Amino acid sequence: MSGLDWPGLMRVGMRGLGLRPQEFWALTPAELALMLGETSGSAPLTRARLDELVARWPDKAAAGDRKGTGDG
Repeated sequence: MSGLDWPGLMRVGMRGLGLRPQEFWALTPAELALMLGETSGSAPLTRARLDELVARWPDKAAAGDRKGTGDG
């Protein structure tokens, strides 16, 4: 995440929004963007995009995992 302008974000968060440092660092990027009035975030996750992500990063089943059998 080196592409983020941390000094600029800290300025707008602490000076512009009046957040204390601990409040600023407790925010998620999405929360900070919302507080700054950003409304053009990423599009909602669609089923097609979810399927693409699952195919790209499948869950690794542990040994003895009976995933999908309904047995727990």
